[in-house]
Amino acid sequence: MKAVGEMSFEEALKELESVVGQLERGDVELEKSITLYERGAELKKHCEAKLAQAQTRIEQITLAENGTPTGTAPFDAG
Repeated sequence: MKAVGEMSFEEALKELESVVGQLERGDVELEKSITLYERGAELKKHCEAKLAQAQTRIEQITLAENGTPTGTAPFDAG
């Protein structure tokens, strides 16, 4: 099993979806359910961190009146 910290966002999200599916089916014994839940929580945290990192890298290009780029501004999701 790959360490969560080494996973890409896509890998972690895919595994998280698998974990959620297994837990929702309810056909997993208690101890395995606890282990799956812990893994899922770690995967969720990793995905959230990856998204936060991506958001800080997104920049909005600012344009002058004539349409030429003048620089960048921080991303504002608001």
